[in-house]
Amino acid sequence: MKKIIILLALISCTGLMAQQDAQYTQYMYNTIAVNPAYAGSRGLLSVTGLHRSQWIGLDGAPNTQTLNLHTPVSKRVGLGLSIVNDEIGNGTNQDTYFDGVFSYTVPTSDTGKLSFGIKAGGHLLNIDFNKLVNYSNEASALQGSNIDKKFAPNFGAGIYYHSNTFYAGLSVPNFLKTEHFDDTASSSSFLAEERLNFYFITGYVFELNPDFKFKPAALVKAVSGAPLQVDISANALFNNRFTLGIAYRWDAALSGLFAFQISDQLMIGLAYDREITELGNTSFNDGSFEIMLRYEFLTRYKKVITPRFF
Repeated sequence: MKKIIILLALISCTGLMAQQDAQYTQYMYNTIAVNPAYAGSRGLLSVTGLHRSQWIGLDGAPNTQTLNLHTPVSKRVGLGLSIVNDEIGNGTNQDTYFDGVFSYTVPTSDTGKLSFGIKAGGHLLNIDFNKLVNYSNEASALQGSNIDKKFAPNFGAGIYYHSNTFYAGLSVPNFLKTEHFDDTASSSSFLAEERLNFYFITGYVFELNPDFKFKPAALVKAVSGAPLQVDISANALFNNRFTLGIAYRWDAALSGLFAFQISDQLMIGLAYDREITELGNTSFNDGSFEIMLRYEFLTRYKKVITPRFF
């Protein structure tokens, strides 16, 4: 068990493979975290928080939190803020991203809109080898100088098209390929590397009758040095309130999704992933869990005339 924990932390900290951004099963509700062009597209001030616990039961497994807010400030301009915190190894490796987001939208038809988005901000990296050593003395030989809130600037961009029933977007959340080293006088060891992550997201809403809608969606994520990630989901929406769905992550996991529109302003979403890899068959891995809350600020002057499905 100790060796598994050490291996997970080393994969995150030493750059054995290309570092990937955090993954989300409820990506269809967390779009601004991967595509800045989504900012303002819902037509009101929208705030979304998400927590993901990965590989429940495995001590030191990754967990992720996101907080996103965005709003239109004119008919064509949207602004937002995105914060992502990603941790592995009970704090051994912690990454925090914070970005300001800007989008500009061009109408393409009566219902179609094409948005261009950029974001700029930074990344704080914390690596505490002392927390890794606590698991096993075997890690002492791997110990290096800790990194405390090392800042690296970054920026990203994306495009996003949507109509009343369809959406598609392409984005690169972080363009700068930052490398982190142990810069002490006695060492110049390589610790971590960030690489470009490319995202493509799309979905469609089929209105089968006024009370039942079918919403397939897909997300593709590519990064050099890591396997291609493909997520495919199918959600059924009942009475514009209840959503039930299933999802498949290519060669990785099966998922169940549930969402409930509690009021015109508040929505809650839940997701559970079960690994279909060898890791999923282990007794200490109880799957991955997500919870999402979205709150939207309606006013007496700004009501949602037709429900937004994405």
